[in-house]
Amino acid sequence: MPSAKARRPKSSQLPPPPARRRFRNRLLRWYDRHGRDLPWRRTRDPYRILVSEIMLQQTQVDRVKPKYEQWLQKFPTMESLAAATLSQATRGWRPLGYNIRPKRLHAIAREVVAEYGGRLPPDTATLSSFKGLGPYTVGAIQSFAFGQRVPIVDTNVARLLFRVFVGQGEPKSHATKRHLWELSSAVLPRLRVFDFNQALMDFGAMVCTPRKPRCAECPMRQDCQAFTIRKAAS
Repeated sequence: MPSAKARRPKSSQLPPPPARRRFRNRLLRWYDRHGRDLPWRRTRDPYRILVSEIMLQQTQVDRVKPKYEQWLQKFPTMESLAAATLSQATRGWRPLGYNIRPKRLHAIAREVVAEYGGRLPPDTATLSSFKGLGPYTVGAIQSFAFGQRVPIVDTNVARLLFRVFVGQGEPKSHATKRHLWELSSAVLPRLRVFDFNQALMDFGAMVCTPRKPRCAECPMRQDCQAFTIRKAAS
């Protein structure tokens, strides 16, 4: 069995402050020009952010957009969802699939109304106690709904940070995953946290894609470890 040291990312050091600033500035400039206009980005309502984040779990954005609007017409508030039956919530979810999600969302709504007066709590411990809210979703709700300065790491963000700051190794190892959370925290700006975290996800989805990343137009490529390694090998 390889040692813990052998399983660490190839580049486990955090980038120096100048590299962090370059990354932030380039990403935000790109987002200001190319960021997607999505309906859940026009609100800071914790309930609506919660709905969007649970809908987006394992579902593409284009499939979520129409269902998000339909859902909010049927269940516009936490209280309206809590008052609905589970059957009504499940029917309202179709055809998104992965049907454990409406059950979890319905259960969260009922608990929030019963225990917290209909207001979603902003703290990590309480949010993490709800079934279906993992570290990414908790951070997304805190960042997008409550304006907290917290990092996020979803699949798109992990791929972007790994390519730019690590470049090689085992991206799915536990050590690398921990390191990517540390990187996400390290590059997080003090201002424009909402925009920055949204930009991370957009950039991973639109430029630093899983297959055929658009390296030729990528503003990060001069500092990108994966790009440098691939170029040296060619």
